[in-house]
Amino acid sequence: MNVIPKVTFSNGYEIPIFGLGTWKSKPGQVQQAVQDAIDIGYRHIDCAYIYGNEKEIGSALKHKLAEGKVKREDLFVTSKLWNTFHRPDLVEGVLRESLKNLELQYLDLYLIHWPLAYKEEGELFPADDQGKIMFSDVDYVDTWKAMEQLVTKGLVKSIGLSNFNKRQIEHILKIATIPPVNNQVECHPYLNQKRLIEFCKSKNIVVTSYSPLGSPDRPWAKAGEPLLLEDPKLTELAQKYGKTTAQIVLRYQVQRGIVTIPKSVTKSRIEENFNIFDFALAPEDMDYIDTFDCNGRFCPMTPGLDHPFHPFKNDEY
Repeated sequence: MNVIPKVTFSNGYEIPIFGLGTWKSKPGQVQQAVQDAIDIGYRHIDCAYIYGNEKEIGSALKHKLAEGKVKREDLFVTSKLWNTFHRPDLVEGVLRESLKNLELQYLDLYLIHWPLAYKEEGELFPADDQGKIMFSDVDYVDTWKAMEQLVTKGLVKSIGLSNFNKRQIEHILKIATIPPVNNQVECHPYLNQKRLIEFCKSKNIVVTSYSPLGSPDRPWAKAGEPLLLEDPKLTELAQKYGKTTAQIVLRYQVQRGIVTIPKSVTKSRIEENFNIFDFALAPEDMDYIDTFDCNGRFCPMTPGLDHPFHPFKNDEY
Protein backbone atom coordinates (compact mmCIF):
# COMPACT_ATOMS: atom_id res chain seq x y z
CA MET A 1 0.00 0.00 0.00
CA ASN A 2 1.20 3.49 -0.81
CA VAL A 3 2.33 5.59 2.11
CA ILE A 4 1.11 9.11 1.43
CA PRO A 5 3.77 11.80 1.87
CA LYS A 6 2.88 14.61 4.28
CA VAL A 7 3.32 18.37 4.18
CA THR A 8 4.08 20.25 7.40
CA PHE A 9 2.04 23.31 8.33
CA SER A 10 3.64 26.39 9.91
CA ASN A 11 2.21 25.27 13.30
CA GLY A 12 3.98 21.89 13.13
CA TYR A 13 0.93 19.75 12.29
CA GLU A 14 1.13 17.59 9.16
CA ILE A 15 -1.39 17.11 6.35
CA PRO A 16 -1.30 14.13 3.95
CA ILE A 17 -0.53 15.54 0.50
CA PHE A 18 -3.31 13.47 -1.04
CA GLY A 19 -6.92 13.05 0.08
CA LEU A 20 -10.50 12.37 -0.93
CA GLY A 21 -12.70 15.32 -1.91
CA THR A 22 -16.44 15.02 -1.15
CA TRP A 23 -18.03 18.00 -2.97
CA LYS A 24 -20.93 16.66 -5.09
CA SER A 25 -20.65 13.20 -3.48
CA LYS A 26 -24.27 12.32 -2.89
CA PRO A 27 -25.67 11.01 0.37
CA GLY A 28 -26.24 7.33 -0.34
CA GLN A 29 -22.91 7.08 -2.17
CA VAL A 30 -20.46 9.01 -0.05
CA GLN A 31 -20.46 6.66 2.96
CA GLN A 32 -19.25 3.75 0.84
CA ALA A 33 -16.79 5.99 -1.00
CA VAL A 34 -15.15 7.11 2.27
CA GLN A 35 -15.00 3.53 3.57
CA ASP A 36 -13.45 2.36 0.29
CA ALA A 37 -10.95 5.23 0.36
CA ILE A 38 -9.81 4.36 3.88
CA ASP A 39 -9.45 0.68 2.89
CA ILE A 40 -7.35 1.72 -0.12
CA GLY A 41 -5.06 3.83 2.08
CA TYR A 42 -6.45 7.38 2.06
CA ARG A 43 -6.11 9.10 5.43
CA HIS A 44 -7.23 12.62 4.49
CA ILE A 45 -10.93 13.41 3.93
CA ASP A 46 -12.01 16.89 2.80
CA CYS A 47 -15.54 17.92 3.81
CA ALA A 48 -17.69 21.04 4.07
CA TYR A 49 -20.94 21.93 5.81
CA ILE A 50 -22.50 23.12 2.53
CA TYR A 51 -21.91 19.76 0.80
CA GLY A 52 -24.81 18.38 2.84
CA ASN A 53 -23.21 14.96 3.30
CA GLU A 54 -21.25 15.22 6.56
CA LYS A 55 -23.60 12.83 8.41
CA GLU A 56 -22.87 10.02 5.95
CA ILE A 57 -19.14 10.76 6.10
CA GLY A 58 -19.42 10.62 9.90
CA SER A 59 -21.03 7.17 9.68
CA ALA A 60 -18.18 5.97 7.45
CA LEU A 61 -15.51 7.33 9.81
CA LYS A 62 -17.26 5.83 12.85
CA HIS A 63 -17.47 2.45 11.09
CA LYS A 64 -13.78 2.40 10.16
CA LEU A 65 -12.68 3.57 13.62
CA ALA A 66 -14.86 0.92 15.31
CA GLU A 67 -13.43 -1.73 12.99
CA GLY A 68 -9.95 -0.78 14.17
CA LYS A 69 -8.96 -0.14 10.53
CA VAL A 70 -7.61 3.28 11.59
CA LYS A 71 -7.18 5.33 14.75
CA ARG A 72 -8.46 8.90 14.98
CA GLU A 73 -4.90 10.27 15.00
CA ASP A 74 -4.23 8.49 11.67
CA LEU A 75 -6.99 10.49 9.99
CA PHE A 76 -6.92 14.08 8.77
CA VAL A 77 -10.39 15.60 8.46
CA THR A 78 -11.12 19.07 7.08
CA SER A 79 -14.39 21.00 7.04
CA LYS A 80 -15.38 24.53 6.08
CA LEU A 81 -17.41 27.41 7.49
CA TRP A 82 -20.23 28.31 5.10
CA ASN A 83 -20.99 31.88 3.95
CA THR A 84 -24.15 32.32 6.06
CA PHE A 85 -22.21 31.76 9.30
CA HIS A 86 -19.51 34.46 9.04
CA ARG A 87 -20.98 36.50 11.87
CA PRO A 88 -18.62 35.85 14.81
CA ASP A 89 -21.39 34.69 17.17
CA LEU A 90 -22.43 31.94 14.70
CA VAL A 91 -19.01 30.40 14.03
CA GLU A 92 -18.67 28.03 16.96
CA GLY A 93 -22.25 26.75 16.77
CA VAL A 94 -22.00 25.65 13.15
CA LEU A 95 -18.57 24.10 13.71
CA ARG A 96 -20.10 22.05 16.55
CA GLU A 97 -22.83 20.97 14.11
CA SER A 98 -20.17 19.73 11.68
CA LEU A 99 -18.39 17.89 14.51
CA LYS A 100 -21.67 16.25 15.54
CA ASN A 101 -22.42 15.20 11.94
CA LEU A 102 -18.90 13.84 11.48
CA GLU A 103 -19.05 12.15 14.91
CA LEU A 104 -15.69 13.68 15.87
CA GLN A 105 -14.36 15.53 18.92
CA TYR A 106 -12.14 17.83 16.87
CA LEU A 107 -11.26 18.74 13.28
CA ASP A 108 -7.72 18.69 11.96
CA LEU A 109 -8.42 21.73 9.76
CA TYR A 110 -11.26 24.24 9.52
CA LEU A 111 -11.41 26.73 6.66
CA ILE A 112 -13.43 29.85 5.88
CA HIS A 113 -15.04 28.48 2.71
CA TRP A 114 -15.28 31.83 0.86
CA PRO A 115 -14.34 35.41 1.79
CA LEU A 116 -17.91 36.57 1.07
CA ALA A 117 -20.64 36.52 3.70
CA TYR A 118 -24.30 35.78 2.92
CA LYS A 119 -27.32 36.98 4.91
CA GLU A 120 -27.50 35.05 8.17
CA GLU A 121 -30.16 32.99 9.92
CA GLY A 122 -32.17 31.74 6.99
CA GLU A 123 -31.51 29.68 3.88
CA LEU A 124 -27.96 28.55 3.04
CA PHE A 125 -28.41 30.35 -0.31
CA PRO A 126 -30.58 33.32 0.83
CA ALA A 127 -32.17 34.93 -2.24
CA ASP A 128 -34.43 37.93 -2.83
CA ASP A 129 -37.58 37.93 -5.01
CA GLN A 130 -35.45 38.18 -8.15
CA GLY A 131 -33.45 35.11 -7.10
CA LYS A 132 -30.32 37.15 -6.35
CA ILE A 133 -28.20 36.08 -3.40
CA MET A 134 -28.59 38.37 -0.37
CA PHE A 135 -25.27 39.38 1.16
CA SER A 136 -24.17 40.23 4.68
CA ASP A 137 -21.67 42.99 5.43
CA VAL A 138 -19.67 40.91 7.95
CA ASP A 139 -15.95 41.32 7.30
CA TYR A 140 -13.95 38.08 7.04
CA VAL A 141 -11.35 39.68 9.33
CA ASP A 142 -13.92 39.53 12.17
CA THR A 143 -14.80 35.95 11.18
CA TRP A 144 -11.12 35.05 11.47
CA LYS A 145 -11.02 36.22 15.09
CA ALA A 146 -13.87 33.79 15.86
CA MET A 147 -11.99 31.01 14.02
CA GLU A 148 -8.99 31.58 16.31
CA GLN A 149 -11.22 30.92 19.33
CA LEU A 150 -11.93 27.42 17.98
CA VAL A 151 -8.22 26.60 18.17
CA THR A 152 -7.96 28.03 21.68
CA LYS A 153 -10.90 25.82 22.75
CA GLY A 154 -9.32 22.70 21.25
CA LEU A 155 -12.18 22.15 18.77
CA VAL A 156 -9.88 22.40 15.76
CA LYS A 157 -6.13 21.83 15.42
CA SER A 158 -5.51 24.21 12.51
CA ILE A 159 -7.38 26.97 10.71
CA GLY A 160 -7.12 28.30 7.20
CA LEU A 161 -8.82 29.85 4.19
CA SER A 162 -10.41 28.78 0.95
CA ASN A 163 -10.83 30.84 -2.23
CA PHE A 164 -8.97 33.85 -0.77
CA ASN A 165 -6.84 36.00 -3.06
CA LYS A 166 -3.45 37.56 -2.25
CA ARG A 167 -4.87 40.85 -0.93
CA GLN A 168 -7.42 39.08 1.26
CA ILE A 169 -4.75 36.79 2.74
CA GLU A 170 -2.66 39.88 3.53
CA HIS A 171 -5.63 41.41 5.40
CA ILE A 172 -5.92 38.26 7.53
CA LEU A 173 -2.18 38.10 8.21
CA LYS A 174 -2.21 41.71 9.48
CA ILE A 175 -4.67 40.92 12.27
CA ALA A 176 -4.08 37.23 12.95
CA THR A 177 -2.73 36.00 16.26
CA ILE A 178 -3.05 32.48 14.80
CA PRO A 179 -2.02 32.77 11.13
CA PRO A 180 -3.76 30.64 8.48
CA VAL A 181 -1.85 27.45 7.64
CA ASN A 182 -3.71 26.65 4.42
CA ASN A 183 -5.49 28.20 1.43
CA GLN A 184 -7.64 25.80 -0.58
CA VAL A 185 -8.22 26.98 -4.15
CA GLU A 186 -9.22 25.65 -7.53
CA CYS A 187 -6.03 24.45 -9.19
CA HIS A 188 -5.30 22.30 -12.25
CA PRO A 189 -3.26 22.63 -15.48
CA TYR A 190 -5.72 25.18 -16.99
CA LEU A 191 -5.48 27.31 -13.81
CA ASN A 192 -2.11 26.49 -12.29
CA GLN A 193 -2.18 29.32 -9.71
CA LYS A 194 1.61 29.75 -9.92
CA ARG A 195 1.71 33.30 -8.53
CA LEU A 196 -0.76 32.64 -5.74
CA ILE A 197 1.15 29.48 -4.76
CA GLU A 198 4.45 31.40 -4.68
CA PHE A 199 2.86 34.11 -2.55
CA CYS A 200 1.36 31.54 -0.13
CA LYS A 201 4.70 29.76 0.16
CA SER A 202 6.39 33.06 1.04
CA LYS A 203 3.89 33.38 3.93
CA ASN A 204 4.26 29.74 5.08
CA ILE A 205 0.76 28.88 3.85
CA VAL A 206 0.28 25.43 2.31
CA VAL A 207 -1.94 25.35 -0.79
CA THR A 208 -4.58 22.68 -1.37
CA SER A 209 -5.91 22.11 -4.88
CA TYR A 210 -9.63 21.46 -5.30
CA SER A 211 -11.15 20.35 -8.61
CA PRO A 212 -7.71 19.05 -9.68
CA LEU A 213 -9.39 17.05 -12.46
CA GLY A 214 -11.21 20.11 -13.83
CA SER A 215 -14.56 19.31 -12.15
CA PRO A 216 -16.22 17.66 -15.18
CA ASP A 217 -19.39 17.01 -13.12
CA ARG A 218 -19.86 20.61 -11.93
CA PRO A 219 -23.60 21.39 -12.00
CA TRP A 220 -23.24 24.49 -14.22
CA ALA A 221 -21.09 22.86 -16.94
CA LYS A 222 -22.29 23.69 -20.45
CA ALA A 223 -22.06 21.50 -23.55
CA GLY A 224 -18.93 22.19 -25.57
CA GLU A 225 -16.85 23.55 -22.66
CA PRO A 226 -13.31 22.13 -22.62
CA LEU A 227 -12.81 18.92 -20.65
CA LEU A 228 -9.39 18.91 -19.02
CA LEU A 229 -9.06 15.13 -18.94
CA GLU A 230 -9.74 14.91 -22.68
CA ASP A 231 -7.00 17.39 -23.59
CA PRO A 232 -4.99 15.69 -26.39
CA LYS A 233 -1.72 17.00 -24.93
CA LEU A 234 -2.52 15.23 -21.67
CA THR A 235 -3.60 12.07 -23.47
CA GLU A 236 -0.21 12.01 -25.16
CA LEU A 237 1.60 12.36 -21.83
CA ALA A 238 -0.56 9.63 -20.31
CA GLN A 239 0.47 7.27 -23.11
CA LYS A 240 4.13 8.16 -22.58
CA TYR A 241 3.95 7.20 -18.87
CA GLY A 242 1.48 4.33 -19.20
CA LYS A 243 -0.94 6.15 -16.88
CA THR A 244 -4.38 7.75 -17.21
CA THR A 245 -4.80 11.49 -17.84
CA ALA A 246 -6.26 11.78 -14.31
CA GLN A 247 -3.12 10.21 -12.85
CA ILE A 248 -0.93 12.63 -14.84
CA VAL A 249 -2.70 15.76 -13.56
CA LEU A 250 -2.79 14.47 -9.97
CA ARG A 251 0.89 13.56 -10.09
CA TYR A 252 1.61 17.05 -11.48
CA GLN A 253 0.06 18.62 -8.36
CA VAL A 254 1.71 16.44 -5.71
CA GLN A 255 5.05 16.85 -7.47
CA ARG A 256 4.64 20.62 -7.06
CA GLY A 257 4.10 20.07 -3.32
CA ILE A 258 0.41 20.94 -3.59
CA VAL A 259 -2.07 19.07 -1.39
CA THR A 260 -4.60 17.48 -3.76
CA ILE A 261 -8.14 16.20 -3.08
CA PRO A 262 -9.82 14.61 -6.13
CA LYS A 263 -13.45 13.61 -5.60
CA SER A 264 -14.89 10.28 -6.67
CA VAL A 265 -17.50 7.85 -5.41
CA THR A 266 -16.41 5.03 -7.73
CA LYS A 267 -14.13 2.52 -6.03
CA SER A 268 -12.03 1.83 -9.15
CA ARG A 269 -11.48 5.59 -9.66
CA ILE A 270 -10.70 6.19 -5.99
CA GLU A 271 -8.05 3.48 -6.38
CA GLU A 272 -6.76 4.77 -9.73
CA ASN A 273 -6.40 8.31 -8.35
CA PHE A 274 -4.38 6.94 -5.44
CA ASN A 275 -1.87 5.13 -7.67
CA ILE A 276 0.35 8.10 -8.47
CA PHE A 277 3.24 7.46 -6.12
CA ASP A 278 5.00 4.84 -8.25
CA PHE A 279 6.19 7.23 -10.97
CA ALA A 280 7.46 10.77 -11.43
CA LEU A 281 6.99 13.26 -14.24
CA ALA A 282 10.22 14.44 -15.86
CA PRO A 283 11.06 18.12 -15.15
CA GLU A 284 10.50 19.02 -18.80
CA ASP A 285 7.01 17.47 -18.67
CA MET A 286 6.21 19.44 -15.49
CA ASP A 287 7.26 22.61 -17.34
CA TYR A 288 5.21 21.55 -20.36
CA ILE A 289 2.04 21.08 -18.24
CA ASP A 290 2.65 24.56 -16.78
CA THR A 291 2.19 25.96 -20.29
CA PHE A 292 -1.45 24.70 -20.41
CA ASP A 293 -2.50 27.53 -18.08
CA CYS A 294 -5.17 29.76 -19.66
CA ASN A 295 -6.74 31.19 -16.49
CA GLY A 296 -9.41 28.54 -17.10
CA ARG A 297 -11.53 28.75 -13.97
CA PHE A 298 -14.30 26.14 -13.70
CA CYS A 299 -15.70 27.46 -10.37
CA PRO A 300 -16.13 31.24 -10.85
CA MET A 301 -18.59 31.77 -7.92
CA THR A 302 -21.01 33.62 -10.22
CA PRO A 303 -23.79 34.11 -7.59
CA GLY A 304 -21.42 36.21 -5.48
CA LEU A 305 -20.09 38.44 -8.28
CA ASP A 306 -21.63 41.63 -6.84
CA HIS A 307 -20.15 41.07 -3.39
CA PRO A 308 -17.39 43.57 -2.52
CA PHE A 309 -15.19 40.70 -1.30
CA HIS A 310 -15.57 38.54 -4.41
CA PRO A 311 -12.08 37.02 -4.73
CA PHE A 312 -11.73 36.64 -8.51
CA LYS A 313 -13.09 39.95 -9.77
CA ASN A 314 -10.63 42.79 -9.41
CA ASP A 315 -7.43 41.15 -8.26
CA GLU A 316 -4.79 39.59 -10.45
CA TYR A 317 -4.45 36.55 -8.19
